Amino acid sequence: MDDVHAQGAPLNRGALADQDFLTATGISKLIVVDSTGSTNADLLRSAAVEPALWPDLSVLTAEYQTAARGRLDRRWEAPPLSSLSVSVVLRPANAEGRPLPTHSYSWLSLLAALALREMLLETAGIPAELKWPNDVLVRGRKIAGILAQLGPMVDGSAPPVILGTGLNVTLSSDDLPVPTATSVALEQPRTVDRTLLLKNYLSQFAVLYRSFCNADGDPAAGLAGGPSLHKRVEAVMVTIGKPVRAQLPGDHEIIGRASRLDEYGSLLVVDSDGREHVVTAGDVVHLRPWTPPGQGGEGGYA
Repeated sequence: MDDVHAQGAPLNRGALADQDFLTATGISKLIVVDSTGSTNADLLRSAAVEPALWPDLSVLTAEYQTAARGRLDRRWEAPPLSSLSVSVVLRPANAEGRPLPTHSYSWLSLLAALALREMLLETAGIPAELKWPNDVLVRGRKIAGILAQLGPMVDGSAPPVILGTGLNVTLSSDDLPVPTATSVALEQPRTVDRTLLLKNYLSQFAVLYRSFCNADGDPAAGLAGGPSLHKRVEAVMVTIGKPVRAQLPGDHEIIGRASRLDEYGSLLVVDSDGREHVVTAGDVVHLRPWTPPGQGGEGGYA
């Protein structure tokens, strides 16, 4: 499908504004704009200036982003109408209105990645996996990224979380930012309808998010009538069990085997001396086992 057109059809704003859909998901507002610099940056500003206008589960999506940013302040730009660029305002609280402990916020980007994986499988028929901390992969190639940013505290209330998702939908191989990326259209999907993909992603996310909130942000609690968030994420995270290089802030790195996630969603990496390191932030590179010529066993990582 390399001949796919990068520009898809515009989002169906009527379908996204459908009251039945908004009521069923609990989405408080959903705004579609033609173009903006960054939906995350827009919501970080607006939610601080006028928090009452941006309640929990407010959604902003753009047909075209000119200054999108990912982790570590990386920038990218995709052709108009070729991606899903959506940000959600989260003010996590349980059913009684009690705010979740902020240490649970680290799970929100993993929850979003899980929802996106479920949507890709159910709606597009694409098998996807998670790569720590916030990428969604299809057959080893990145199809989406998640970026959670903490908003400012206003009037002593808990700060909102702005959760941004970027999904490559109709990009051709020539349009992709790096050779290790992919798009929905390149993976023999059942559909590349961006409106359908967006609605189903938000539906999946809303169910998991509400259940997580009602469990007071406990990742070990049963979620939406099934396994816990912790178990669900670990089960589909391709990073677990792999040799990795964790590139940490300050030009430090750890090489070892990713063993598990801790209760905060941090990655635990066991080095060659058997010491376990907690990786809370930074890039993780999956390494290939490498054996020097003429030697048996695992000689190192490449």
